[in-house]
Amino acid sequence: MTGQKDKPDTIAVAAGRMSEAHFGAVNTPVYRASTILYPDLATLKANAQPYTYGRRGTPSSRSFEEAICALEGGARTMVVPSGLNACAVAIMAVCGAGDHLLVTDTVYEPTRKFCDSVLARFGVETEYYAPDQDIAPLLRPNTKAVFCESPGSLTFEVQDIPAIAAAAHAKGVSVLLDNTWATPLLFAAIAHGVDLSIQAVTKYIGGHADVMLGTITANDSHAARLVHCHGHMGLFAGGDDTWLALRGLRTLPTRLKRHQQTALALIAWLQARPEVSRILYPALPSDPGHALWKRDFTGANGLFGVVFKPVPERALAAMVDGFSHFGIGYSWGGFESLVLPAHIKRTKTAFAAEGPLLRFHAGLEDVADLIADLERGFQRLKDHS
Repeated sequence: MTGQKDKPDTIAVAAGRMSEAHFGAVNTPVYRASTILYPDLATLKANAQPYTYGRRGTPSSRSFEEAICALEGGARTMVVPSGLNACAVAIMAVCGAGDHLLVTDTVYEPTRKFCDSVLARFGVETEYYAPDQDIAPLLRPNTKAVFCESPGSLTFEVQDIPAIAAAAHAKGVSVLLDNTWATPLLFAAIAHGVDLSIQAVTKYIGGHADVMLGTITANDSHAARLVHCHGHMGLFAGGDDTWLALRGLRTLPTRLKRHQQTALALIAWLQARPEVSRILYPALPSDPGHALWKRDFTGANGLFGVVFKPVPERALAAMVDGFSHFGIGYSWGGFESLVLPAHIKRTKTAFAAEGPLLRFHAGLEDVADLIADLERGFQRLKDHS
């Protein structure tokens, strides 16, 4: 393990390597295991060995969990099969029947669906709040958690996490944060008052569009309940996936810098286009969330939204369908550039868009090639308008 004074870039490279346990191998080998043998009955009875059963962890999963935990600055990290699963497990670790849950209205849509369907069937009441809302008046005696996502999905509003945490903790309420956009490198969730920090590893941490995983990292007060919920639900991530995720983590600092650099170049070009109404990206000084972003974050990434001026649907389709380098697909955070139409679904607040909204992910391609691809796209937009 690394020392407390190591910088995040160093932690991402060095944490969880366990080289001494694997004959000096830099990378923890892939472990595929279900049954773990005990040397004798006394050890079995005492449960006195580091690995007891495949579902309870292997060196592959433990290496990855330790690396993420060190980067998050938490007490314990658990890996789960997807980002959505991480959101669900984090909520279930603190909420039960009869409880009240506050969720930001900018939340990732699958998390909203989980709250409105599964949680509702189990007697948990979900109430949505505006991302810039003072949550103190919304807290009830049975409120158990506040779920945040900052920046928010699709529209990228930034929340004041320290203020939310202060109000929640004053009433004994847990604070959960989907921190996937920033990763632990760009926003130190637990240091800012979050109790359970959530990552969709599928995105930037994995980084190669080839793995589905999620993590939840707990602070000291929430570690035990996270471990218990995770274990009782029988969750496990295989050695191959955790190995891929750990490999992705090693290059995360370098990749994030390049993603941000490319995104800023694309945004500067897009802002000069007459077809564009505005850009949604908190690193921009003109963005409504910029002041909070500048105060709390250490950088940005390659994901941003573009609000267009009104344009016929056929023209937008012609633009998007003809791209060479911006693939049409869900997710983001891989090496590839992506584009996706965004449809906003909210309960508490409305999002006013002058025209269609496209979400872009700036990948690792040459920025000149991406701009040329966009330029051809705008010509198609014009030709079909």
